[in-house]
Amino acid sequence: MEDIARIDVIAPNFKRRLSGVTSTVVRLVPLQAQQIAIAAAAPEMPPVVPQVPLAALPFMSRSGPSGARVWHARRNVEMLAGIALKRVLGKRLKLLFTSASQRHHTGFTKWLIAQMDAVVSTSARTAGYLDRSSTVIHHGIDTEGFVPAIDKSAQRRLLGLPQDALLVGCYGRIREQKGTGDFVDAMIRLLATRSGVVALVMGRATEKHQAFEAGLQARVAEAGLEDRIRFLPEVAVWQMSDWYRALDLYVAPQRWEGFGLTPLEAMSCGVPVLATRVGAFEELVADGETGRLIPAEDIAAMVEGAGALLDNPAELARMGAAARSHVLAHFRIEDEAAALVALYRELLGQDG
Repeated sequence: MEDIARIDVIAPNFKRRLSGVTSTVVRLVPLQAQQIAIAAAAPEMPPVVPQVPLAALPFMSRSGPSGARVWHARRNVEMLAGIALKRVLGKRLKLLFTSASQRHHTGFTKWLIAQMDAVVSTSARTAGYLDRSSTVIHHGIDTEGFVPAIDKSAQRRLLGLPQDALLVGCYGRIREQKGTGDFVDAMIRLLATRSGVVALVMGRATEKHQAFEAGLQARVAEAGLEDRIRFLPEVAVWQMSDWYRALDLYVAPQRWEGFGLTPLEAMSCGVPVLATRVGAFEELVADGETGRLIPAEDIAAMVEGAGALLDNPAELARMGAAARSHVLAHFRIEDEAAALVALYRELLGQDG
């Protein structure tokens, strides 16, 4: 645990369960700690993440080493806690909120956001849903961990995947909102006319969505495609790059998304992406250069788009190389961390 008296920036993470927000804190804080005195405040965090006890927050000194501290919230409950620490307990805090949501906020959320000293949006589209100005800072990924395969055949052999097939993947939570059903329906149609294609659905269905997953598996069985549309269990985050770089094409079929990292992870592994026009995907995927963009919930467009790419190996190779370069140029996690640290320093430089 860190000494809270030496901390300039606090990144609260009040939920125990794994989520996109938790993943963001785990990825960013260790990098940011190389540049500024930052710590997470959470019920549970991996040891690699600098952190302070939640119980220490009400008792921390009124001021930090630089005067006011930055409180970087990513959820409503964390904004509310920051407001309470500042206004009820008198802590000198600069309140910062990161918004990834792409929907109109409730009155309560609007009030919380209005109390912030600064706001970050994870995409320009997200910024459009706010009633105030914000700084757009895209999420980034670990481009040293997500790298292209040196030998794709060897990679597939290691994972027990077919050597001679064209592999199409869709990874992440299995639920209707994520477009998993649209992907499965599109693959059922596509595979009917392309015997050399195999599709992979990898991820976890929570208890609430297990009936949905079972229904998808039943549709695949009815089509007689159990061997070619494969449902694979969720793997650890650190193993995901192995599964991306085995692919020829990645599909992000979401019906709704806040930001969505999977297209970036695939592109960083040199895999072109077919993505729906939701979330930040239009800002992540360069249409015609690193992949293709299609309307959400348009199964025919998904079939056509995937088929056109898979039928053109030269185009797949060109897009894959461009995808890696695109991520290196625009979406490194080091750049996200540095942009946030610059904002922290700006806030710390203001009077508390």
